[in-house]
Amino acid sequence: MGDGDLGATEKIKKLKLKPYYFPLFVTENVLQKEKDHIEGFAPEVAWVTKSGKSELEAPIAIRPTSETVMYPYFSKWIRSHRDLPLRCNQWCNVVRWEFSNPTPFIRSREFLWQEGHTAFATKEEADEEVLQILELYRRIYEEFLAVPVSKGRKSEMEKFAGGLYTTSVEAFIPNTGRGIQGATSHCLGQNFAKMFDITFENEKGVREMVWQNSWAYTTRSIGVMVMTHGDDKGLVLPPKVAPIQVIVIAVPYKDADTTAIKGACESTVYTLNESGIRADQDTRENYSPGWKYSHWEMKGVPLRIEIGPKDLANKQVRIVRRDNGAKVDIPVTNLVEEVKVLLDEIQKNLFKTAQEKRDACVQVIKTWDEFTTALNNKRLILAPWCDEEEVEKDVKARTKGELGAAKTLCTPFEQPELPEGTLCFASGKQAKKWSFWGRSY
Repeated sequence: MGDGDLGATEKIKKLKLKPYYFPLFVTENVLQKEKDHIEGFAPEVAWVTKSGKSELEAPIAIRPTSETVMYPYFSKWIRSHRDLPLRCNQWCNVVRWEFSNPTPFIRSREFLWQEGHTAFATKEEADEEVLQILELYRRIYEEFLAVPVSKGRKSEMEKFAGGLYTTSVEAFIPNTGRGIQGATSHCLGQNFAKMFDITFENEKGVREMVWQNSWAYTTRSIGVMVMTHGDDKGLVLPPKVAPIQVIVIAVPYKDADTTAIKGACESTVYTLNESGIRADQDTRENYSPGWKYSHWEMKGVPLRIEIGPKDLANKQVRIVRRDNGAKVDIPVTNLVEEVKVLLDEIQKNLFKTAQEKRDACVQVIKTWDEFTTALNNKRLILAPWCDEEEVEKDVKARTKGELGAAKTLCTPFEQPELPEGTLCFASGKQAKKWSFWGRSY
C-alpha cells in the first residue's frame, strides 16, 4: 500500500506508543486465564499438537489476538503509578481458523494487523483513549481509503470477549447490502488486570488494578477499500494509498520518433517523482498501448499519462482519470501542479461518491415488517431498539437464511432524536436507542 499504512504508523508514533513484538505461540493455561475471552475465541483457535512426528506434551495455541501473550509481562513491568500509562503497539500476523466463508482480505485464516495495548491508572484515561483511537481509525478510512464509516458502540452480544465495552467504525458495501466492521477500539476494564494480576501502587501507597484498552486495524481495510471503489474494469485506488499514482505510457505511431517519445516519458516520470508524486513508466515493448491501458486500469492506478507524436509536437501530455475516465491535455510546463490538483480531486470524488451510495442505502424503520422488507432490499437499517440481548438473539434466529442472519452493526454515537413512546421494532417494548442493523461480512 502507499501512504495509508505509513499514515497509520506515523499517527501511532505520535501517540507515544512503543513498538513491541511478542511471541506467536501461547500456552493453553495462559490462554484460558480469562474465561469469557477464551470462550469467545475458542472455535477459531488453531492448536499446534505435533513437532515433526512426535506428539507435544501439551498443545500450544497460535495467537488469535495477543492479550494473553502480553499481559503476563505487563504484570512484571507495572509496579508503580510512575510506570503508567503503558502504551504498546505491534504489527503482527494472527490466526483465526475461519470455517464458514474464507474471503481474501475480508475473512482469512491468517491476517496482518496493528494491535495496540495500553494500561492506565484511571478509567477516565482509558475512556478518553478509546475514542481518540477510534477517531484515528475513522480518519484512516475516510481520509486515506476514501471509505465512509459510522462510529459507534457494539452491543453486549457483539463486544470483544472479556472486555468492558467495544467501539467500532462500521462501513457498508452497497453492492452486496452488507455491513462490515472496519476497526475496533475496546475498553477492557479491569477484567484482564484481575486475571493477570496487573496492579500498581498509587500515590498514596495503596495497590490498585490498572484499566486497560486494546485496539486493532487489519488488512481487512484493503478489502473494504477494494469493494467500495472497484468496478468492472478492476481496482480503483484512492491516490493517497496507491503505490503508483501515475503510470506513463508511450504511444508511438508508425514512423514516429520513438526515441524522443521515450525521452519525454522518462523526463515526465523523473519530474513527477522529484515533486513527491509516485510515478512509473510501462516500457514493455511486447504489448500495445491499448493493452497497457487495460492492464493499469485493472491495477487501479489513479492517473494515466499518454505521450504520442502529437503530444510531443504540442509540448503537452494527455491525462486520463481512472475514477471517471475523463481525459484532458496538459501543457508540460504545468504538469506537476495539474497532476497534484487531479489527484486531490480524485481522492475527494471517490469519497463523495462512496458516501452518496452509502447514504442512499440507509433506511429508517419502525416495525418488523419494514425491517424485513429493508433487509431484503439490501439496506443499512437504522431502527429503534430496546437494547436487550434476548431480542437481538431473536432477530438473528428469525432472519436466518441463505444470505445469513441480521445483527446489530453498532449503536451510532450520532443519535437521531428518539421521540417519547417509540417502541422497539422487534419486541414492541420501550425503545432505548437507535441502532444500525443489517447482514454483515
